[in-house]
Amino acid sequence: MLRNYLKTMLRNLWKNKGYSFLNIFGLAIGIACAGLIFLWMEDELNYDAVYAKKELLYKVRTNQTYEGKIRTFDSSPGLLGPAIKTEVPGIANTCRFGWGANPLFRSGDKVINEKGLYTDAAVFDMFTLEFVQGNKKDAFGQLYSVVISEKMARHFFGDDRNVIGKTLQVDNKENYRVSGVVKDLPVNSTLQFDWVAPFEIFAQKHDWLKYWGANGVTTYVELSPRANVAAVRQQLDGFIAKKEGGKESHVARPILWSMNDWHLRDHFEDGKQLAGGRITYVRMFSVIAWIIILIACINFMNLATARSEKRAREVGVRKVLGADRKMLTLQFIGEALGLSGLAVILGLLIISIVLPEFNTLVEKQLTLGLDKPIHLISLLTIGLTCGLVAGSYPALYLSSFNPVFVLKGIRARADSAAFIRKGLVVIQFTISIVLIISTIITYQQVRHVKNRDLGYDRDNLIKLELQGNMLQHYKEIRQDLLNTAVVGNTGLSSNEIIYTSDNTAGYSWEGKDPGANILISYRNVSPGFISTWGMHILEGRDFQDNVIADSSNVLITESFARLMGKGSALGKIIKDGNSSNVVVGVIKDLVYGDMYGHGDPAIFFCSPDRARLLYVRMKANSHPEEALAKIGAVMKKDNAAYPFTYRFVDEEFNELFKSETLIGKLSRVFAALAIIISCLGLFGLAAYTAERRKKEIGIRKVLGATVPGIAGLLSKDFIKLVVISTAIAFPLAWWTMYKWLQNYAYRITISGWVFAIAGAAALFIALATVSFQAVRTAMINPSRSLRSE
Repeated sequence: MLRNYLKTMLRNLWKNKGYSFLNIFGLAIGIACAGLIFLWMEDELNYDAVYAKKELLYKVRTNQTYEGKIRTFDSSPGLLGPAIKTEVPGIANTCRFGWGANPLFRSGDKVINEKGLYTDAAVFDMFTLEFVQGNKKDAFGQLYSVVISEKMARHFFGDDRNVIGKTLQVDNKENYRVSGVVKDLPVNSTLQFDWVAPFEIFAQKHDWLKYWGANGVTTYVELSPRANVAAVRQQLDGFIAKKEGGKESHVARPILWSMNDWHLRDHFEDGKQLAGGRITYVRMFSVIAWIIILIACINFMNLATARSEKRAREVGVRKVLGADRKMLTLQFIGEALGLSGLAVILGLLIISIVLPEFNTLVEKQLTLGLDKPIHLISLLTIGLTCGLVAGSYPALYLSSFNPVFVLKGIRARADSAAFIRKGLVVIQFTISIVLIISTIITYQQVRHVKNRDLGYDRDNLIKLELQGNMLQHYKEIRQDLLNTAVVGNTGLSSNEIIYTSDNTAGYSWEGKDPGANILISYRNVSPGFISTWGMHILEGRDFQDNVIADSSNVLITESFARLMGKGSALGKIIKDGNSSNVVVGVIKDLVYGDMYGHGDPAIFFCSPDRARLLYVRMKANSHPEEALAKIGAVMKKDNAAYPFTYRFVDEEFNELFKSETLIGKLSRVFAALAIIISCLGLFGLAAYTAERRKKEIGIRKVLGATVPGIAGLLSKDFIKLVVISTAIAFPLAWWTMYKWLQNYAYRITISGWVFAIAGAAALFIALATVSFQAVRTAMINPSRSLRSE
């Protein structure tokens, strides 16, 4: 019997090659699309799985209260780690990270900037870094030791073996001894570094580490396996306050953030971790994956039931010969599972072809991994799900035919089947239209924030780290850069502008409420920095070239000026400890840190001697490659010991929208695929409808009907379904995107034209799909249409 059923399935596949192709290809695209999403989800959910102690590891974040609002920061005091390890029961180990290190490493003629950090030796136990050379006990045996990654070892020494004891010169100064080589961290690790060196080196360069009020390092803890997490949290809450003598509530209050949440659940509000974060997108795309599979299954159901009349006689004969409804149902579900199996194989082929491009899109290194049991089980689950979902209704429908009616040639009533087919088409296009609208609004939101008035001009601006004697010879370098005719201006800064970095609540001024705790960001800059960044001076002046004359003068942002009370802020005094600074200029507010909100008030000091970054503004009319070549030549002449390395500020700016940009790209791809799959089904239904009505069309043509008239007649029923879909999709899409936009303080308002475009696009695509078959059928010679089958 099974052999007979298999022959029947293959015969039907071959006899209806076009419909079979649409069925299998539609399912294959859906399976491939879902497979790519599930691979991406698996990578996201397995972030930091490389660390054996993941369940016990926590980052210590700090809650700080400013202007009555609790804000959560990654930084903590340098004294915190060693203190809580000794004084808080339940904490087995701690380590500190001194970030921001991207020094120049040199070995012979190889000179490379490498990203790394200064840390405590406990890092090797806590994060289970695997040594391929050396061991964790001797890793930091001497002060100037360095443990490097396999990749870094290959960069400098050609391989990752026999490198223990070799030296690397750092910033053309100290020689660091290579004491170990560890395996490269996977891409889906939150922590990424190529070298680690003793924290004591970092401590020698930063005196602020001695103070409890200075939050500048990242602290990590490992809890004991049996530790009471709630008890540890309670003891940490007021730990820093006690060390500072029981100060007010604005003192940093440590909280534990589990490694399980680092990548996916990073949304904090009012000092508490909320459910939001990247996990929202993982869940959203999980739903999209199953929706796309559902759309593909709907195609199968529609085409199978639409072709039911072709198999009616087969059902009648089988019933007369003794087949009952159960046997027929199993036969047709078996056929659906067979088609689903073919679709899975084709889907795997599609995934293997497009996976490299998909990896480029999502910036990952995903693999099919067919050797993993979980992947094989997932494929089997998807195949079975598609086969059962897609084949269940057609099987029940076909097996219900009355053999007497069928064999007498009496057509069974198809009203219920037609109604269900129409309903499924409506569902397909409703989902597709919602995806189109969501994609447009996501793109609008990201572009809206990127194009807002930032208070500065990020275009044609590059950033260089000050290395060697660049700071001491800045005047000469600046003049040489201006002489290239491709550089408009240059400026120095102690910190990045687009990120939240140095800030304090220690400033005071006349009229300030003594109890007010207001966080102010500060930057130490050079004359020319403000104009280099294209910042707008609303009142007063910029810093003069005479640094000494402006050493006690400051520029502030307009939000800071408002804090100082009514009237002009010019001439007012801002105190910082024992020093007094005079406001000489007010700058338009800057957008930095939270690009969807508002940056903190900021103050700029004329202190170029504290700078660590050089910003260069290229002229707008200069060719970027030519300009960079000339700038590089200057740096090679004036700072020959260091390579010319730079970053475009707009690239760093775009990285702040990395998640939203990725979601927008994925949404566009999957919305397009959903439309394609829906159109495949619509194309098949249109072809079937046209074939079913070809005699009617032949008669109409004989009676004088025109090709456009017949095409319109065949198309109008499908267009009605798309119109119904838009009516359902519009409110659903509006509600979904309205809720999503509430996550952003600075957001767009949803415009009506978005719905008009999405509806028009869906109508156009559906009309184009259906019209092709309609016109093709309408142009057939009526003598062929009326000829007996």
